Amino acid sequence: MSTPDAPENELTADEGAPVTPAGDEKALPADIAELSYEAARDQLVEVVRRLESGQGGLEDSIALWERGEMLARRCQQWLDGARERLEDAVAARREEDGAER
Repeated sequence: MSTPDAPENELTADEGAPVTPAGDEKALPADIAELSYEAARDQLVEVVRRLESGQGGLEDSIALWERGEMLARRCQQWLDGARERLEDAVAARREEDGAER
């Protein structure tokens, strides 16, 4: 759920803090690094569809596969960032519950 003020690649939770992708040791090309989770997922689906169609030559297939790998890594960055955020929220909630006792 993006807010109008948040860039396309930042999701916001009900608490108001942005959910951002987790870092990755390998830099992605700018056109992929700037994608939201949904945009990367949609492009990955299209890459898979094209690869499964069997059309195109070997070079085209390799280039598509490489792009698909980068898109999958971008999606994983988003999922890892969301997981970290969820784990932090759960830990904070447990601390609050423990302090109230």
